[in-house]
Formats: sequence, structure tokens, C-alpha cells
Amino acid sequence: MSEIRVARPDDTDALYKVCLETADDGGDGTELFDDPQLVGHIFAAPYPIFEPSLAFVAEDGAGVGGYIIGALDTLAFGETLEREWWPKLRARYPLDGEYGEHDRRMVDLIHNPPPPPDVAYPGHPSHLHIDIVARMQGEGLGVRFMDTMFAALRAHGSPGVHLGVWARNTRAIGFYRHLGLTELTATDDFIIFGARF
Repeated sequence: MSEIRVARPDDTDALYKVCLETADDGGDGTELFDDPQLVGHIFAAPYPIFEPSLAFVAEDGAGVGGYIIGALDTLAFGETLEREWWPKLRARYPLDGEYGEHDRRMVDLIHNPPPPPDVAYPGHPSHLHIDIVARMQGEGLGVRFMDTMFAALRAHGSPGVHLGVWARNTRAIGFYRHLGLTELTATDDFIIFGARF
């Protein structure tokens, strides 16, 4: 059984690795990206730095193999990244650089991060990301992770949380529905779920 704990600074490399190994709709995305850190720069690494009290990892004998990370206020978090995170990455990954298809999508997100969805406010201002590698799946870790994050968000006074998932990630969609999350909005490609506390 894996142990859930608060993320530490020395977990950074593991967070990048987990993010990459779950970047293909929950499956291993290692072969998709020329730069193995790109996806983690966006969806994993900044959270323990700027929201350390909302960053948790799961660890077993083989090391860290999952995380749940979040932001209390999505709008404020985005403003922090705009000041303190994106500028260095934009210099490192210029828009006019040459990138493969998947790397290009990540570089575009670095330069043009999407705003919070309209449905986030006022009821669901927090957001989260959860990723678990294959070896840790099927042991109930997802539910334990979500319970841990929901308790932390409640303790911080959040009224609710949202998260996004690609419509083709049917396993994740089934998991969120099983947990009782509400579908806030959906397109053919993307669904945003939410929960109130």
C-alpha cells in the first residue's frame, strides 16, 4: 500500500516523471515529447512551489508514483505564475522555436495559458490535477488522494473545486462520476467537473 504525504522539494524530479508517464490520457506519454520536462513545467512543477500545502504525493517501495496537486484560487494562482513562473519558461521556449507536435502544444500553453473557466467562479474557484502511474493504479489510491485534497481545500476555506479532463480519457471520467463530481460544462473534446464543499 502506498503512503500519501505532503510533497517535498526533493520530489521535483519524480513529479516531472509521473506527469510525463501519465501525459497520454493517463497512459505513458514518454514517446510523445521531445523535451521530457515540458508537460511537467505546466501541469506539475509549479504547484509544490507556489501552493505547497496543496501538494501531495504517493510513495511506495519503488518511489513516488502519483500526486494530487492544486491551487486554492485558480485566478490568483494564474497571476502568480504570470509573475514568477512563465517568464523564464517563455525565454527558454520561444514561440518561434522548432518543436514537434506535442511539444508545440505545450509551448503554446506556456505563452498563452488559458484563463479559468467561467464555471469556476464563484462556486468552484480551486482546481486540482491528479496523476497516478500504472503500478499504483487499482489500489484505491485515487479515492484516497481526492479525500486528502478535499479535506485540505475545506481546511483552507475553499467553497469548491474544478478539474478538467479530455473526453477521450474515459477511465478518468468514470472515476470522477463515481466520486459524485458534477459535470459543470462539456464540449466534444473536454469536460470540466466540479465539487462543492
